[in-house]
Amino acid sequence: MQNRREFLKVAGLAAVGAGLAIGCKPRQEPPKPDDQPGGDTLKPAEPVIVGPCRMKLRYYPYELQLQHTFTVSSYSRNTTPDVQVEIEYQGYTGYGEASMPPYLGQSVDSVTAFLEKVNLEQFADPFCLEDILAYVDSLSPGDSAAKAAVDIALHDLVGKMLGAPWYRIWGYNPAKAPSTTFTIGIDTPEVVKEKTQECVDRFNILKVKVGTDSDKEMINTIRSVTDLPIAVDANQGWTDRFKALDMIYWLRDNGIVMVEQPLAVNRIDDLAWLRERSPLPVFGDESIQGLDDVRRAVGVFDGVNIKLMKCGGMRNAHKMVDLARGLGLKVMLGCMTETSCAVSAAAQLSPAVDFADLDGNLLISNDLFEGVGLHEGKLVLPGRPGIGVVKRASTEES
Repeated sequence: MQNRREFLKVAGLAAVGAGLAIGCKPRQEPPKPDDQPGGDTLKPAEPVIVGPCRMKLRYYPYELQLQHTFTVSSYSRNTTPDVQVEIEYQGYTGYGEASMPPYLGQSVDSVTAFLEKVNLEQFADPFCLEDILAYVDSLSPGDSAAKAAVDIALHDLVGKMLGAPWYRIWGYNPAKAPSTTFTIGIDTPEVVKEKTQECVDRFNILKVKVGTDSDKEMINTIRSVTDLPIAVDANQGWTDRFKALDMIYWLRDNGIVMVEQPLAVNRIDDLAWLRERSPLPVFGDESIQGLDDVRRAVGVFDGVNIKLMKCGGMRNAHKMVDLARGLGLKVMLGCMTETSCAVSAAAQLSPAVDFADLDGNLLISNDLFEGVGLHEGKLVLPGRPGIGVVKRASTEES
């Protein structure tokens, strides 16, 4: 017969996985990271009802340092502004992150201004995810990265209290986590060749930024090093639909397997025209921000690229994956340049998608966390609870 402890654990996982609130406030002794190997799932202590307690929100800016200059069709950068978020409750700490590449139109100032408005102390129960995140979403019509940071930290907190990673709470099989692409930005042939040689033995598929007059040179340079499958991302860089179609046929003949955002987001009719004729699947990236965009993608794209920083976090991303599947769309899970915090949060959904582009943590030199791993090019989901991250020893506060 199932004992009470196991019953409460299973009931808690089922309730949160279904998006339900739990009436009591589960409590257990905070886990000690040193006692838990990265691949082991924590076993929670028996929950008990405790007195009133309030969540505390902390945040601080953090600049991500890229290992190489990162160039897409519209800009180049060597750093990415970032804000780290922590939510503390009953001895547990949930980690979250807001990363703001230029095209998001958000900044450290806008993120911190939003976070100043967030009052989590009004909520006594962190398990009321729907209520809390609906409140956070109501604070402004935008600020998706700031909302994602709170969402990730809250999911991490709840997962830790349950003693389970979110892929398990959602019912996903970690063995089905896909290979991730590794991104090579636009650069000179010499640098592109060097970047390809550095990564080719670690990955099963590459992602190449295109959208300029040197696209064929980029692909030919990479093909001089490897015949690995390639996904390409034009970042809205192509302007003529006929030339784009010709380019896609050329790419197909050179081992490319999919194309992201070939034309500008406002050219819906041209994107639908291109998708209908393309020999490769066409995915929307900048065109896909939230749930409504998934519905609008039908007939315009073959698939959607879901990113936590665009959609506001894990809660919305999970809903977008389910909706896309229901509409017959392929799903890609992407990221910005981020620490392992946000990348590991996104990776919790990875067993449910067709393509993963979760390499943002691999593109920076100052990652604060240890989290999702990589083995022979395939994502390895950590067994730790929540989003599965721990702070690196050198970054722990004294």
